[in-house]
Amino acid sequence: MDNEMTLTFLAISENEALARVAVTGFIAQLDPTIDELSEFKTVVSEAVSNAIIHGYEEDGKGVVTVHAKREDDIVTVSVMDKGIGIEDVSQAMEPLFTTKSAMERSGMGFTIMDSFSDQLTVMSRWQQGTTVTFTKKFYSVRTPVM
Repeated sequence: MDNEMTLTFLAISENEALARVAVTGFIAQLDPTIDELSEFKTVVSEAVSNAIIHGYEEDGKGVVTVHAKREDDIVTVSVMDKGIGIEDVSQAMEPLFTTKSAMERSGMGFTIMDSFSDQLTVMSRWQQGTTVTFTKKFYSVRTPVM
């Protein structure tokens, strides 16, 4: 392992930006392309927002933990909460499925995370929490993409 970090914060919406900035700083040494950086920030934002909005229903009391590790040019990030969990993960991962339609949630979070990651896993236990883990290989702006 080249490096790792753990960030823990209250489940309030302003901390989504904190997580995004922290993880962006963590991957900066990989010299990512603008597209890679943008996609990675989007995945982090989606995962953290889901933990805050769906996991804790924005109660401001729960805690979200972001753990990132870097091995060579591969970064793995886990976003964990101990919120209400997901009753049916397969259904939740279907495009356009949302439990918060009144909040104008599009139901595309997991679809976006999956499309911008090399690998995405979601583990959840009802009433015990959820862990979203994603992996992405980075291609330095100095290294040609194969």
